[in-house]
Amino acid sequence: MMASSSALYEHFEAEFRRLVRGSAQLDTIHADCRWAEGPVWFADGNYLLWSDIPNDRLMRYIPGVGTSVFRAQAGYINGNTRDREGRLISCSHGHRRVERTELDGRITVLADSYQGKKLNSPNDAVVKSDGSIWFTDPAYGIESDYEGYKAKQEQDGCYVYCLDPASGKLKVVVSDFDRPNGLAFSPDETILYIADSGFSHGPDRPHHIRAFRVNKNNNLSGGEVFAEVSPGLPDGLRCDVEGHVWTSSGDGVQVYTASGVLIGKIRTPKPVANLTFGGPKRHQLFIAATDSIHILYTTTNGVQRP
Repeated sequence: MMASSSALYEHFEAEFRRLVRGSAQLDTIHADCRWAEGPVWFADGNYLLWSDIPNDRLMRYIPGVGTSVFRAQAGYINGNTRDREGRLISCSHGHRRVERTELDGRITVLADSYQGKKLNSPNDAVVKSDGSIWFTDPAYGIESDYEGYKAKQEQDGCYVYCLDPASGKLKVVVSDFDRPNGLAFSPDETILYIADSGFSHGPDRPHHIRAFRVNKNNNLSGGEVFAEVSPGLPDGLRCDVEGHVWTSSGDGVQVYTASGVLIGKIRTPKPVANLTFGGPKRHQLFIAATDSIHILYTTTNGVQRP
């Protein structure tokens, strides 16, 4: 693997050059967060939402207008996504639940317990085309008062769940993670990628992405390690329309092929927590890097809809 570098990119394979533009700039649209997370693009409204977890607020950026507070005292929300009806799905550390913001602004609680015990602190979520909501539930939000409320863990582990919002049925689909974190479906939804960020609690703990096959009835199989992410750890991740996996890391955004080959990096000034594609053409990469939100125009497109 031959590497070549620029101020912004590190190229390992020629394939990466198709996905990025050498003349592109990493633009900073906001730099006043304490820990930026969970960016999600609203195509129909032409704006970006993201979480500033320790400051307990959701932020909004409107191109050409600027940034403002979208929701204060938000419940220490971490990850955000949208369902197929365009409603905001959020993972609340403070309330230890997955919630939905209805189109009229009301909040609906989708899941806050499993088998009679409180969830740990839901972290990130994705919505499948059938409407099912998949989310991770590590314990970050209850380990201290920094990004939630310190509390006793009631679940026996840190699980990955699948929720049928129509029936309310919640099931564990993976139970052997240390700290399950970001997750993303491949473009055809046959693979679910899930990050394990246990490395945050010790150098001998996981910092990898695993790949699971999505079977009938929304069960998972496999779970082989897709990529070891270093430096730092994987947190949030997204796929483009060709199936490349774009993941956060300690030195920026790392890009992998669907077979797990690291083909390039986008360098950022500070470690990245999460990212998403957006903009009218879904070719703008929004990057949540510690205290800042950056935009990079790419030459590929994200799969997120709407």
